[in-house]
Amino acid sequence: MAVTTSSTASLSARPVDGNSLGPVAWLSLALMIIGSLNWGLVGVANFDLVAAIFGQGSMLSRVVYALVGLAGIYGIAVALRLGRRAA
Repeated sequence: MAVTTSSTASLSARPVDGNSLGPVAWLSLALMIIGSLNWGLVGVANFDLVAAIFGQGSMLSRVVYALVGLAGIYGIAVALRLGRRAA
């Protein structure tokens, strides 16, 4: 997606000013936090919050798990990009 220079909101991964997180990055960060908290609950209490909310094996649960996985892949890409920028 292209980055716009107008003051209107954009769905681009990078914000216009380049110093803060864009909407895609915020969404990915939120999904990574949700996923990590869910896995923490699974590990500590054997409780899957996503399955409890949306149903074990339901299509909505699978969508949430897939989105969390995609957010993790995006997070890896951002980390690699930041690592190259810092070097």
